[in-house]
Order: sequence, then structure tokens, then C-alpha cells
Amino acid sequence: MERLEGVVRPYAWGSRTALASLRGQQVPSAHPEAELWFGAHPAAPARCVRSGDQGMPGTDLLSVIRSDPVHELGAGSMGRFGERLPFLLKILAAEEPLSLQAHPSLVQAQEGFARENARGLAIDAPERNYRDPWHKPELVVAVTEFDALAGFRPPARTVELLRELQVPALDPYLGLLAGQADCDGLRAVFTTWLTLPENAIMALVPQVLEGAVAVLESRNTEFTGELRTLLELGEMYPGDPGVLASLLLNRVRLRPGEGLYLPAGNLHAYLHGTGVEIMANSDNVLRGGLTPKHIDVPELLRVLDFTPVPVAELRPTVRTLGAERIYLTPAAEFRLSQVELDGTGLRRSQSISFDMPGPQMLAVLGGTIEVRTAAGDSATVPAGSALWLAAGDPDVVVRAASSRATFCRVLVPVSQRAGAVEGQVPAAPA
Repeated sequence: MERLEGVVRPYAWGSRTALASLRGQQVPSAHPEAELWFGAHPAAPARCVRSGDQGMPGTDLLSVIRSDPVHELGAGSMGRFGERLPFLLKILAAEEPLSLQAHPSLVQAQEGFARENARGLAIDAPERNYRDPWHKPELVVAVTEFDALAGFRPPARTVELLRELQVPALDPYLGLLAGQADCDGLRAVFTTWLTLPENAIMALVPQVLEGAVAVLESRNTEFTGELRTLLELGEMYPGDPGVLASLLLNRVRLRPGEGLYLPAGNLHAYLHGTGVEIMANSDNVLRGGLTPKHIDVPELLRVLDFTPVPVAELRPTVRTLGAERIYLTPAAEFRLSQVELDGTGLRRSQSISFDMPGPQMLAVLGGTIEVRTAAGDSATVPAGSALWLAAGDPDVVVRAASSRATFCRVLVPVSQRAGAVEGQVPAAPA
């Protein structure tokens, strides 16, 4: 059992208040704080907080796992994923929109990683797409109201949106989608927009933005959210083809506790809000716009899934077991749940017990929890911190150490009996 301190990633789109407030730090922070990483990714492994550290840098979770992978990960996880933690947990706080992006499949990641290694690209090179040989399916669960673009909207609905704009320059694309309302039509329009010459983009985007303003000022529309997002992106990234691409995507608003699952190849962009993000342990991102970072349109086009998807199909199945809300997804690397405990004894559950079928992590989103093992060890974990529970640790009981406590739990959803796992994930190349 290890208490963890997350690593703050200071990306420009982050919030100066959300993560600082969560961790009890000075608000506003000195710089934007975008993500708080709790995991064992080599780029930013979580720090283990131990009583003897006395303010000095201690060890990190990656080192702990490498020192005894059998105890830390267990037979089931190791049998499927090897001597590495298969998930990465983040708390994400977006004050501004993130890039238009997608993540590769496992095979695409392995091939891309090998290809860039053969080219001699350094792992931290700005132009590198594949920083590891792993895929990155991910689930985000809203902590606050959370806005995103995710997945290609069914083309018939996009045709309605383009008609609403009444921009003659969009007519060729509207006609293409109306006549080919499937993934091939979406691929054709998206590819054309992202590869238009700069002068064509600079001419088309302002016309589309003017059309959006005219609609919003003159009449009610069911596409208000989509058009306001279009204008926001157009103001931040004038002349960026990603502004046009936003017209093809589902506009999603999550309420606290609602989730969104993004498989490989799903085009998305988080817009605003704070959420818990759980993903396979990877940092591979293919970007197509809405960012000053490296953009690789040909590689993005290679990995994208253009299949139209209604928002409902991106929502995880939620199962409630007492105080625990479990978010079920197809991902083999993780299972996320959220727990609310009451420390007053007047309402809700006061405590919850967890057995140890494999490695687990508890990250506190509000209040403070106390965790006790069957062996009598205990740890107190405040908001903004996490607790690592090794596969070989005793079972635990978690109770609220404040009037109310909310935390998320992540585990690897595999049996810990050696040989009990089906559907092995192929090993990545060295």
C-alpha cells in the first residue's frame, strides 16, 4: 500500500484553479495545470509519499512495480500485460479546448513506434507521434459539467446542420454528404477540409463563422451548442481546418458522473471541464488541428475510424453496487468505478470493503478517506491524492474520514489465477 502524489502536467489549455483547489494549493496557480497523472508511465510516474521522505524526493510507482512485479501486479495482470501497469489514471482540467485528436489501435501503435525508431527519432522529439508501442482506449467521467466533441455524427444530422448555416460555399460538401451518407462520405469531406490549401481555408472559415453568427442572432436552432463551439474554435484558431472539422462531430455535454468511452480511431476534442480520465498506459496522440503542437494529417487519416456513431453508443454501461458506480467498457486494461461515502453516519454508506483480485488505485476527488488492511495497516488519503494497492496486499476497508468523501477506484479486470486469462494481448516489440 503506497500513498501517491500525482504529477501535474502544465499544458497551456489547463485550468489555474481546478487542480490547485483539489490539491489544497494556492489558487490561482502560477501556470495552467492541465492534467494530474497517477500511474507508472515512464514520462511521469506518480511519486510515493512515505513518512521518512521528510520533504526529499522519494521513490515512484514505476520503481516500486519494477522492484517486485509479481507482488505489485499479480499473475493475472502479468499474464496478459507483462511487467507493466496496464492503465494510466488522470484528473483532467480543461479551461480551453484540446487538440482535435485520435489514438491508434495496438497494431498501429506497434508499427508506428517501430517505424519512428527506425527513423532515429528521439522519444521526446516534438515531431514524434508514437512515444510507446501501446494503444490508448480511454474513458472520461465528468467531475464538473464537461463538454467535448467525440465521434463522427450520423451524416443525415450533419446535412441538417450544414443546411441550417446557409453558406453557399458549403454546398459541394453538403451535396456530397447527402448523396453518400456513410463513412465514405465523411472520409471524403473530412479529408478534403483538412488538406485544403491555406488560402482556401482562410476564405472558407470566415464565411462559415458568419453563417453561424447569422443563425444564432436571427432564430432558434437545435444546433445552438454546435454553432457556439464552432465560433469559439474559430476565434481561438482562425484559419485552422479543425474549425470546419468540428461540424462533423458529435457535440457532447456530460453532467457530473456521466461518462464517455473513446476507442481507438475515435476523433475527439475535449472542450471544457474537469473529469477523471482512465486509459491504457500510453501517451500516443495523433493530432489534426486546433493546437500549436505537432500535427500529422496523413497519419491521423490512417488511424481514424469514420464510422458514424450516435452519442449513446459512446456512453459506458453503468452498474451500481451499493455505494459503488461501475463504468463498464470493452477495454481490457482497466475498470473504473466511483464511490461516495458518508462520514456522519446519517446517510449513504459509511464504509466499503475491497478484495484484492489484482493491482488497484484509489484516487480521492473530495473529502478524505481512511484505508485499513486486514493486517492492521492504515493510510489516510486527502483529496487530490491517491493510494496504490498491490495485488499481493491484504484486503482493505475504506471509510470516510470527513463528513463526505468521493473517490474513484481503478482495477485491472482479469482473474489473478495464472493461465486464467483469455484473449491475450500480443506483446509489444522491444
